[in-house]
Amino acid sequence: MTATTGRAGRREWIGLAVLLLPTLVLTMDMGVLFFAVPYISTTLAPSGTEQLWIMDMYSFLLAGLLITMGALGDRIGRRRLLMIGATGFIGASLLAAYADGAGQLIAARAALGIAGATVMPSTLALIRNMFHDPKQRQIALGAWGGVLTAGATLGPVAGGLLLDHFWWGSVFLLAVPVMALVLLAAPALLPEYRSPQCGGFDLLGAVLSTTAVLPLVYGVKTLAVDGWDPVAALAVPAGLLLAGAFYWRQRTAANPLLDLALFRIRAFSGAITVNTVAMFAMMGFTLFTSQYLQLVKGMSPLTASLWSLVPSVGVGAAVGLSSALAGKVRPAAMMAGGFLIGATGFAMMTLVGPDSPLALILTAAGVLAAGTVGTMTLTAEMVVSAAPIERAGAASATSETAVELGSSLGIALLGAAGAAVYRSRLDGALPAGLDGEAARTAQDTLGGAVTVAAQLPGRLGTDLLVTARAAFTDGLHVAAVVGLVLAIGASLLAHRLMRHLPATAPAAKTPEPAEPATV
Repeated sequence: MTATTGRAGRREWIGLAVLLLPTLVLTMDMGVLFFAVPYISTTLAPSGTEQLWIMDMYSFLLAGLLITMGALGDRIGRRRLLMIGATGFIGASLLAAYADGAGQLIAARAALGIAGATVMPSTLALIRNMFHDPKQRQIALGAWGGVLTAGATLGPVAGGLLLDHFWWGSVFLLAVPVMALVLLAAPALLPEYRSPQCGGFDLLGAVLSTTAVLPLVYGVKTLAVDGWDPVAALAVPAGLLLAGAFYWRQRTAANPLLDLALFRIRAFSGAITVNTVAMFAMMGFTLFTSQYLQLVKGMSPLTASLWSLVPSVGVGAAVGLSSALAGKVRPAAMMAGGFLIGATGFAMMTLVGPDSPLALILTAAGVLAAGTVGTMTLTAEMVVSAAPIERAGAASATSETAVELGSSLGIALLGAAGAAVYRSRLDGALPAGLDGEAARTAQDTLGGAVTVAAQLPGRLGTDLLVTARAAFTDGLHVAAVVGLVLAIGASLLAHRLMRHLPATAPAAKTPEPAEPATV
């Protein structure tokens, strides 16, 4: 297949559908475990820190490797990298589904993150190769962004449906048939592209980009959940030093993974910032919402997953409104307004208690999600159009790194803040009569407290549930206040970074030359 400079035809649109499949699966895999947490807590008995690692090891490795894999795809071929990643994702999904210990599940989630990082940059970069007409490309990118949102929404729902009929490992098997279909369809429908201008591969930069993320997040999470730990305390500055070394390497390398000149384009840097903060807020609180529905309100995974669809109504409305206003209202106003709407959702979350009506948390989650997702509908075209086509893979990976890192940090940092408050509130407040092991389990996680309470007689179990659920909502309130402050700050920052952009989209660029392509 060869690339063309004209309008896309039927093959390109069918090829877009093939690219959207792995995008949907990768996004769903970030949230598919939300409703499985109580089952994993019961079956594998992870500690509080292990539970957080199970949740976000996938996202952290995905975020840490995206830039590396995006640059690698520019060099070895974007379709080839997509197919390698799809194969690896199938194998890692099977390992995760049949893990029999917390350590094995964390390792399998890490493998999923590595495989996912080889797939994600290729999807957006290949859209850049396949759609040269600006209007068609905007439609294709809109579909890609919509699938990202749909995946974040459907992941928990799909997990809930499976958990209502099968064991917790079944949530990982969703990806297997989808990735198998991608492997079958990609050679016939997707063009191959490798850049002739990228030069050698920056191996040192790849190592630094990957190793900068994990120690920093490990340190923050461990200190927040478990208290003082010298290894964790050293991990934070180590991560910052590695991040600084990566920045220095990208400034001095002959063939850097990341073209830092892109960040001097305010539309590009603004879009990256918006994506990071928006996903931090939305994904960080999706975890709280799912646990609240199951562990505080006592819903089954299926019932909780179906109720979690309610906030998606607000998301759909926000996406439609953003699309309608694009080209009529300045991006700065739209993004700043979106974050203020999200801040309203966070403020509503501070009112949620164990006995609050269900409508309160669902409305708060809907307002929060509508505001944050509404800011993201404008950013994909900014990122893709800002980069030269030979760097599309690396630029796309940078945007996706912002999305994944924001999601991961939201789950980790807001989750860690909530966990720290939960443990602090239960310290000395547990009902008398619990033995040491039961007390430790109950104080570690709300899921552990629910499991212990089910094994206790009458009043003792009820008292434990009341105390633990109150402690959980206290943690939710603290995380909501953090999100509120962040959303207000992000609104001001988005306006500052985007205020120079006009309401009307810039004129289309000169048609790009055909890319080197192979069958």
